Parts: sequence; structure tokens; C-alpha cells
Amino acid sequence: MKPVKKASEMTVKELASYIDQSVLKPEFTQAEIRRYIQEGIDFGCKTVCINPTSLDIAREMTKGTETKICVVCDFPFGLSSTQSRIYQVEDCLKGGDIFEVDIVANYGWLRSGLYDEVEKDIKAVTEVCHKYGAAVKVILETDALTVEQIIKGTEVICNAGADFAKTSTGFYTGGEVKGATPEVIQIMMDTAKGRCKIKGSGCIRTREHFLKLIDMGIDRMGIGYRSTPVVLGLSK
Repeated sequence: MKPVKKASEMTVKELASYIDQSVLKPEFTQAEIRRYIQEGIDFGCKTVCINPTSLDIAREMTKGTETKICVVCDFPFGLSSTQSRIYQVEDCLKGGDIFEVDIVANYGWLRSGLYDEVEKDIKAVTEVCHKYGAAVKVILETDALTVEQIIKGTEVICNAGADFAKTSTGFYTGGEVKGATPEVIQIMMDTAKGRCKIKGSGCIRTREHFLKLIDMGIDRMGIGYRSTPVVLGLSK
């Protein structure tokens, strides 16, 4: 959705409300997880985006704050069976305090033209998330897809009833990594037409890029822990 004022005129708090701070690296120690969750809270990010094994830490640290929890499931490949994905999501959500879930579309299926199968899979997971009051973001891994596949994938996400279509995992290694370029975001917004929100993730590392996507009308962005102070204009 287009903002009511230019991103360059927004306060740090307003800008931080666009950010899911990524705390997802598999090599993080418990101390690092705590450090970067705390930074996300201190910056005022909308959520901290974490792996399921970090849920207890995130619940402890975000309690009583304005920063919420986004948990990833079947990440970063999205290749589990639908039933397994449902189990993973439900296992995370049964505590009742998760704001959002990020899952990965089976983009191998998207590349194969198996759009009905992708839609059924996403819809099944979405229904479970909504049962627990959690919103769902579905990652397309746009760097692996053609423009046509990005369009079809966004359509599938909207048709499945998911809340957000998202660009990237940040863990793609199968080719050139461009992430949330303005061109890809525009394609997804034009396709969604307001039926679902758009989250950009991957390669958003400069303040200029961050502000541009806000002015375009993006709804949320996944930002790596190193880049959050940069895009907020807080780095020295």
C-alpha cells in the first residue's frame, strides 16, 4: 500500500515498522540469537524473524514489547510434504503467541508448471495458520524463477488465501542473487492488485533501496541484522 508520506520524511519508528529483522543463520550461537533479537526490539522492528528452535528465546525476549515474532517453517527449501509442513506450522503455533509464519513455496513445482499443486499446498498450510490467528507469508524465491513464473506464483499465493507474497529466502545458491529488486516488487504488486500484501527480502542493504521500496508501496521487508541500522539511517 502506498504510504501517506514520503519514506524520507518518516521517523525511525515508522520506518522500523516495515522491518522483519532476520535472525536466521544456522551457525548462530545462543548468545548471537539473543543479541540480534534484542537489537530488533531496540530498533522497534515489526517482527524478529527466527527459526523454530529460537522460539523460546524470542518468546522470552519479545514479551511486553511492541516487536512480534515471525517464525519460518520448512525453510529455506520448502520441500517437505504438505502434511509435514502442516505439522511444523501447528507445532510452532500451538503456543498461541506467534504473529506471522514465513514458508517457502515449492519453487521446483512452480518451475515445472505445477501451479494447482502449489496452490493446494499453500492453501492447506494457510488454513492452519489462520486457525491460530497467524498471518502467512509465502516465499517464491524469485531469483530461481522467470517473470512469467513470478506472476503465476504471485497469483497462486493470492488464490490460496495467504496474506503476503515474498520474494526471497536469502539462502538461494542456485544462480545469480538479486533479491528484492524494484522491478520484481513492481511485478508482484501489479499481479497481486491488493489481494495480498508484498514482502521484499534479499539484498536490501542500502537506505536508498529501502526507502524506494516503501515509496513504491511495499508492505514489509526482511532485513539482515547487519543492514537494519543502515537502512534506518542509524549507522555511523
